[in-house]
Amino acid sequence: METDLDMSPEDHSKQLEEEQRKWRTFPRRRPAHIVAPGPGQESVWDYPRPPRVERVKMRIRVEFGGVVLGESLGSYRVLETSSPPVVYLPPRDVRLEYLSPGEEKTLCEWKGFAKYWSVRVGARAVPRAAWSYPDPLSDYSIIKDYLAFYPARMDACYVGDALVTAQPGDYYGGWITPEILGPFKGDPQTEEW
Repeated sequence: METDLDMSPEDHSKQLEEEQRKWRTFPRRRPAHIVAPGPGQESVWDYPRPPRVERVKMRIRVEFGGVVLGESLGSYRVLETSSPPVVYLPPRDVRLEYLSPGEEKTLCEWKGFAKYWSVRVGARAVPRAAWSYPDPLSDYSIIKDYLAFYPARMDACYVGDALVTAQPGDYYGGWITPEILGPFKGDPQTEEW
């Protein structure tokens, strides 16, 4: 949900409470065609709600415009029911000179308020290419200021040697690798998942 940058802290708190009430009680349904994972595979339908944060054990790499924007062995992934993992890179491992903060802000009922980042390399620019949580809710404080990139807006993202496929839709930024099984939330008809 988008939010107004000029809201008072009290209004932000009220908006967060309303979003938490709305989305935590939202009636969810599971699709009938969930694929059971085999050895070495993960189903997004086995991920928890509320989301879990865990360390990524492989190298993460993000490329855009002929530049490696980020490369890290210290990333985290956030796992939430029905969505592929979202990968967060520590700011120390991101080429911040190519990023600029945007005006937009959204609200996650679990993690809090996110701010967005545009990427510019030479003549190529992408608005809303990444996001971060400058003041996440306490359960997600480990990803404070870490950056998550939309794989669909980058030239390439990798987990280890695996090229990432972007999560469907325009809102979510999940990273799909061969061992991650769906179906995945993201298309318009999947909002109730």
